[in-house]
Amino acid sequence: MATRNSAPQASYLDLLLDAVCAVDKQGRFVFVSAACERIFGYTPDELIGQPMIDLVHPADRQRTLDAAREIMGGEPKLNFENRYLRKDGRVVHILWSARWSEVDQLRIAVARDITERKEAEARQAALYAISEAAHVTEDLLALFQRIHLLIGEWLPALNFSVALYDEHCGQLDFPYHVDDHELQPEQPGTITGRLCAEVIRSGQPILLTPELANVPEGYEALVANQQSSCWLGVPLSSQNGTIGALIVKSVPGGERYTEQDKELLQYVCAQVATAIERKQLHARLQRMAQYDQLTQLPNRELLRERLKASLVLARADGGRMALLYIDLDRFKEVNDTHGHAVGDMLLQAVANRLTHCVRETDTVARIGGDEFVVLLHSIHACEDAGNVAEKVRQVLSQPLRLDGHSVNIQPSIGVAHYPEHGTEEHQLFRHADEAMYSAKRQRHLPPDT
Repeated sequence: MATRNSAPQASYLDLLLDAVCAVDKQGRFVFVSAACERIFGYTPDELIGQPMIDLVHPADRQRTLDAAREIMGGEPKLNFENRYLRKDGRVVHILWSARWSEVDQLRIAVARDITERKEAEARQAALYAISEAAHVTEDLLALFQRIHLLIGEWLPALNFSVALYDEHCGQLDFPYHVDDHELQPEQPGTITGRLCAEVIRSGQPILLTPELANVPEGYEALVANQQSSCWLGVPLSSQNGTIGALIVKSVPGGERYTEQDKELLQYVCAQVATAIERKQLHARLQRMAQYDQLTQLPNRELLRERLKASLVLARADGGRMALLYIDLDRFKEVNDTHGHAVGDMLLQAVANRLTHCVRETDTVARIGGDEFVVLLHSIHACEDAGNVAEKVRQVLSQPLRLDGHSVNIQPSIGVAHYPEHGTEEHQLFRHADEAMYSAKRQRHLPPDT
């Protein structure tokens, strides 16, 4: 085959959208059609005489050389795929068909640029994987990490942030944030924080690129030159409104984000928002199942779980623990005299006072009505529980002012020690309950008050 400049058929080959080339036994280009420049970015003159393998993506070079040897051995290749590096550094996916010409001693090949198809397939696969992850992942942090990894396969997203907005306290929280330049995006004045706040406020995506004609006011400096990073922020929207935002940032001077990227990220954010809401609902339901809704203290079920765990540790370490069973004397009288609203306020006040009487590692639970239990983990001596019981008695005996009413109560307290009063959950509960009723009888009060 003649070189490109002398080949009479070259003018016809130049009309083809696919590239046609010929490579000699040494692996050098001896002929390229005009389409090569569109696909690879090099002019024909730049390619002639150059080793073909130099253009191949490093990760694909060995199998490309293996395929070339098979072709030269008389085995034509149809639909062989590999990647090349364009002159501008971008990666292109190529579909080859090639055979060996024994007469010309050349490899003749036709190359088709399938980059758009491969990128579309990668995006579709990533979107499917994201959708699947959003439906099966229980841990939100693991979900954010997975999505960051998947998005990075088709979108330059070296920096990636997820922000959630708590409308009750007006606070912006970042459960996931990867950015070498902004380690604390929740701090005032950070670019990520500003972008997230604007996306959440407007409920609309923001795309910032150097080519953008109308950059939103206040963000012009971010994309002032061609080497600037691109930013893309998309709201996390649900049926209840905007709950947060997802922000991605490219490397400086890297690949630009497009309107198509924005649309795809909006789809991703819809999946993420659904997963977040499902997780939040699960957390609320779990809390409702484990906490008393009036006082927000652990309920009987959560108390039992913590007691079981505490018993396991005590048995393993030979430690001590105690259970305080507390009943409010004359609580029914408060309800009958001042109404149930004041009674509820009293229970909430008692819960607050009890919580301040113990350590953070201890558990205060409401197990029903006017009955509370305090679980003291890892005490050193029986006197420790006695001291806490006396502190509780003094604190709860102090008068309360509730809704304009002066309320006075006295607690009856029963204490059970591990291991003296039992080594099993039911034994400790029974002893503490009996001790509480004994204390109530000593005060000459009917047991149902």
